[in-house]
Amino acid sequence: MQIPRLHPDTIEEVKLRADIVDVVSEYVVLRKRGKDFVGLCPFHDEKSPSFTVSQTKQMYYCFGCQAGGNAIKFVMELGKRSFADVVLDLARRYQVPVQTLEPEQRQELQRQLSLREQLYEVLATSAQFYQHALRQSQGQKALQYLQSNRQLKEETIQQFGLGYAPVGWETLYRYLVEDKHYPAQILEKAGLIKPRKEGGGYYDVFRDRLMIPIRDVQGRVIAFGGRTLTDEQPKYLNSPETELFSKGKTLFALDQAKGGISQLDQAVVVEGYFDAIALHAAGINNAVASLGTALSLEQVRLILRYTESKQLVLNFDADKAGTNAAERAIGEIAELAYKGEVQLKILNLADGKDADEYLHSHTPEDYGELLKNAPLWLDWQIQQIIQNRDLKQATDFQQATQQLVKLLKNIANSDTRNYYVSYCAEILSLGDTRLIPLRVENLLTQIAPAAAAYTKPVSAKQAWGSSKISQSPLPTERSLLEHAEALLLRIYLHCPEQRQAIITELEERDLQFSLSHHRFLWQQILEISSGDGETRNWASPRFANASQPDLISRLQDHFLEFSSEMGLISHLFHVNEKNQKEILRTPQVVQAAIACMDLVMLEKRYRHFLELWQQTDPEAEPERYQSYYQAFYAEKIKLQKIDRQRLFSITELL
Repeated sequence: MQIPRLHPDTIEEVKLRADIVDVVSEYVVLRKRGKDFVGLCPFHDEKSPSFTVSQTKQMYYCFGCQAGGNAIKFVMELGKRSFADVVLDLARRYQVPVQTLEPEQRQELQRQLSLREQLYEVLATSAQFYQHALRQSQGQKALQYLQSNRQLKEETIQQFGLGYAPVGWETLYRYLVEDKHYPAQILEKAGLIKPRKEGGGYYDVFRDRLMIPIRDVQGRVIAFGGRTLTDEQPKYLNSPETELFSKGKTLFALDQAKGGISQLDQAVVVEGYFDAIALHAAGINNAVASLGTALSLEQVRLILRYTESKQLVLNFDADKAGTNAAERAIGEIAELAYKGEVQLKILNLADGKDADEYLHSHTPEDYGELLKNAPLWLDWQIQQIIQNRDLKQATDFQQATQQLVKLLKNIANSDTRNYYVSYCAEILSLGDTRLIPLRVENLLTQIAPAAAAYTKPVSAKQAWGSSKISQSPLPTERSLLEHAEALLLRIYLHCPEQRQAIITELEERDLQFSLSHHRFLWQQILEISSGDGETRNWASPRFANASQPDLISRLQDHFLEFSSEMGLISHLFHVNEKNQKEILRTPQVVQAAIACMDLVMLEKRYRHFLELWQQTDPEAEPERYQSYYQAFYAEKIKLQKIDRQRLFSITELL
């Protein structure tokens, strides 16, 4: 609505009556600290509270982002709302009479304000009507359902204001319009009645239904949910969208749960009204219901105002319908979960039970233990992917891997992603710990298949801009290692006379195969030789004269149990015309391949010490600064030396 200019007296009265702690507490979990209150700032992301609220000064201030002001500015900034809109909202809340500078506009403003007040009033009156009808003879069936089927006590029925909508088509309409003299238009705007398509007049939206009032955060009735007591469809019927009620911005029982959520630092979201009611009846007072829709960002942010650790538990059935409901309920908040902005957990109850059914046969303590052990959303998603799949079967293994990669790609935090890459690798290794590094490598390759081209680093201080190292970019590290290691292994397999030289070079330079599938092949070679009682594996005199087909055939037999790994290394067991030309120059190729492997390792150490040096303050830590300088300079000298040792480029060989 168009709001006219408000009188200064109205603004000042709102400032006087609107307590800032009361206002801010609707959006931020505040803790008492001395004479002030502190909490996590709603205007920027932070893990430790820097947001303070002074009740004596009626001001807020954030030491992190420097946001500050009074109660009016807080609501304006948080909701991106106009000054006049916020003042009017606070005036209604604190019952401040509204005046405008132009007297002729007061009547229109009061009319617009009056509409909302009338909607609140007619909905509150309707709730009382439904509660009264529940106690009458016509409401006995509904009351018996609550007491017997739902096992609710009288205090719970009253706490949630449960009621009954009588059978007649115009029962509520006649009571409100004819007896209470409310305008029919107000009832229609409140979503209580609908106009007839023919013949004029209105009919009640809710008839012969158990009535559940839906309230806003302040506890005002804004809509209803009605459950049928017959076979009528739909089973649950909600009020239509109105000026007061938006399904995607409302959570059932949040007015009852906000204190419990703040106290327990956790919110539990269930799917149905009676699940939330049953949990509250059992003393679990941090539960809300999602009104049967996918959780929206507005709903999630509404809940997270009251939990400091941003912990949210979705509790739906463990059967297929419950799993689908959980995935549907996640909705838009998946993005928040991937980013780590919400600590999302999933609780599926056994035997397809919902929270209400579970509490009929279990104690609240049992439910609390399940909440405590509920898996994080990503763990739950991973279990859903591998569930009912035989990972020993190639098709199932491939499908599961593809879905896991898709999941891992969405994780924004690198530490979290690395953790789950390792976790998924363990699952895919099927208990064989030797396969874990290979699985990790495969997952990482699929998550980011195209590595960025790598250019050798230069100091931020421009000290090494003219060095040879920074002038000639190398291929990507992975490409370099892939070429060098593959070539070295091919020579080892097909040229027995070079095995001793390769072993010696690797040992003297303290080098290992870096890529997991190459490292895996090398380990199999060592295992076979160890099984033959040799300490120097295939470089020993016994095997130096052995024919290469013997080694290759034994390895191929050994790899029959690792069929998925064979795809990455099987090409090394064969020699084509190009490979044959490479092997003819084996001494030079071995030297170049070893040098390239060494070069990559030195590059990593060089960059590591260079980064540490750049990040160190020479005035604050002069000794450490000098130490890092000497370390990366030493690696630089080694790099220059090994670069000269490369008689030709490894890329030229390939």
